Amino acid sequence: MATLKSKTSDRPEELSDDEEIVLPADTMLILQQFLQEKASKERSDEANVEPAECFEENWQLSQFWYNETTKQKLALIVKSLQDLNTSDEFKVALLSAPSAFKHVASENKDAVLFEFDERFAAFGDNFQQYDYNKAYDPEYLDTFANQFDLVIADPPFLSEECIEKIGVIVKKITKQNGKTVLCSGAVVEDWAKQHLDVTVCQFRPEHERNLGNEFRSYANFDLDSILNKEP
Repeated sequence: MATLKSKTSDRPEELSDDEEIVLPADTMLILQQFLQEKASKERSDEANVEPAECFEENWQLSQFWYNETTKQKLALIVKSLQDLNTSDEFKVALLSAPSAFKHVASENKDAVLFEFDERFAAFGDNFQQYDYNKAYDPEYLDTFANQFDLVIADPPFLSEECIEKIGVIVKKITKQNGKTVLCSGAVVEDWAKQHLDVTVCQFRPEHERNLGNEFRSYANFDLDSILNKEP
């Protein structure tokens, strides 16, 4: 049983500093359950906050949040593909695209965010810290091999090295015949085709801030036909 010290009082009917209040075991259990539920709710509320509102962009990590239209379109791609899926589950991974997580997770609650920035551990089991520079390390991310039906990737840097290593990770974690969406600069088109087997699409991702580089989307399926469908 737990004990609580009382406050000092000059009145004789109240407890002195040397006396203790003893809580019954069942009362203490209820108190502990309440505190645990309160802490759990706070963690849940924190995880459900829009990343772009909860966290500032870290430009040193090349983080640039998508605008609302782009986030909605990425969520629509997820919804459309899983509606067409014939199996019992449809697993989605986001690589370095934290600002799209809430919208994607609204369509697929088990979506996993792979992100270098550990601030996003606030998403709990939906978060996996990763570093694309470890792509060629033996057994790296092997626990996720062939796990995902759809991978949406936004490599942090517009270099062939980055695209190549992201390609290694995407191919490892994607199921056979899985779908890949790449959001990146127009300058990576040849590298994207070489390392991820994706081709350029009409859909152009946009950001909350105007960036100097022209951004495009790439996919290994007809992404545009999904986005161009009448609602």
